[in-house]
Amino acid sequence: MREALDQWTFVYLAYAIGVGGTLAMIAWSWIAMKRAEARRAKARSGSKADR
Repeated sequence: MREALDQWTFVYLAYAIGVGGTLAMIAWSWIAMKRAEARRAKARSGSKADR
């Protein structure tokens, strides 16, 4: 009987971490973009009221 490391476990985990990290970064960027757009819209609507 031979005990060897199964490298495919590490490969699957590396892909899972890579894909999961990419999806988390996309979600984080999308949320930040929406917040920035809301701040911009609020600033623009506020500046027009002063005129």
